[in-house]
Amino acid sequence: MNQTLPNKKHILILFSDTGGGHRSAAEAIIEAMEMEFPGSFTTEMVDFFREYAPPPFNTAPASYSHMADYPNVWGLGYHISNTPHRVRAMVTMTWPYVRRAAYRLINDHPCDLVLSVHPLVNGSIINALRGKNIPYITVVTDLVSTHAFWFNHKTDLIIVPTEPARQNGLSLGLRENQIQLCGLPVSDRFCQPPADKDTLRKKLGWPDGKPIVLIVAGGDGMGPIQTTAEAINDSGLDVSMILVAGRNQRLEMRLKSINWRCPVKVYGYTTEMPDFMRAADLLITKAGPGTISEAFIAELPMVLYSYMPGQEDGNIDYVVSEGAGIWAPNPEKVVDAIRCWVTQPLIVEQARIACRRLARPDAARQTARAIMRTLHNHAG
Repeated sequence: MNQTLPNKKHILILFSDTGGGHRSAAEAIIEAMEMEFPGSFTTEMVDFFREYAPPPFNTAPASYSHMADYPNVWGLGYHISNTPHRVRAMVTMTWPYVRRAAYRLINDHPCDLVLSVHPLVNGSIINALRGKNIPYITVVTDLVSTHAFWFNHKTDLIIVPTEPARQNGLSLGLRENQIQLCGLPVSDRFCQPPADKDTLRKKLGWPDGKPIVLIVAGGDGMGPIQTTAEAINDSGLDVSMILVAGRNQRLEMRLKSINWRCPVKVYGYTTEMPDFMRAADLLITKAGPGTISEAFIAELPMVLYSYMPGQEDGNIDYVVSEGAGIWAPNPEKVVDAIRCWVTQPLIVEQARIACRRLARPDAARQTARAIMRTLHNHAG
């Protein structure tokens, strides 16, 4: 296959800021496309819900963090809707209401290929593309528990992050050649060779001589980071903590106001997370797919302390069963997990090996190549 196309092709990428993972995956794909095939593509990202969807769907990005405050309700809705029959019924029912928005999006953004990184737009946009000679690719950004909304049979190609996700797609009737396992696309910054921990810690100004526990709350500052950090602080464990509050400024200020007994550094939103993961010894995190995938690449064992019911259900079993981490759903269990790992370095080393085995640092580049192949096949 030639590595360039006759003319520069334009890719329309559909995402939504309902959680940070969709945008991050889209940006990682754009970055990889330019690295793999410089100058061959132009791209644009469109948040369908924010920019085109009619009310109340246009409030989805703003309301997502509030919906996360009611995880059991969210999980119930996820599981009730998670069958192909119900997905088809929901798409059919909402199509008359959203079709004008879907047609307007396609007309406003002429392109050579549509790439979706969000499950809820696929049915409507594929309907709007009917009769147009434009290929459609979906990149699944949930790790293991992949909703039926991801797997539209009219999609040209669906790219999945794990083997369980691939098997789920096949069980829902996708053809073998319609689904491809590449991994979850993450920024190239996370995919660089690991640096020396001591050198990184000096660069970051972190405490030296103690195991470093990195506790993150995701980009939006979700999860019980404060109660977990306080429990570790009160436990007497001889560790240092790095606390990342993300964009949650109130959480950041609360964490900075606490009189910590052990060495602690508090950060808000940061672009240095690749170095943070390479410099840390253990990661305490919500079971988000992006953070888990990044930790695999950094060979960073993790303790998962919370999750979003529904799309993150399978992430916990996947990490634990593969030996890369521990499930600790309350602060006391987090403390027990850290104590176990601090006193038994062999277990930590085994978890690092498991992370290395599960890592897919080439995922974004493989996705870029799959896009190029789809365009070549379509042109041929």
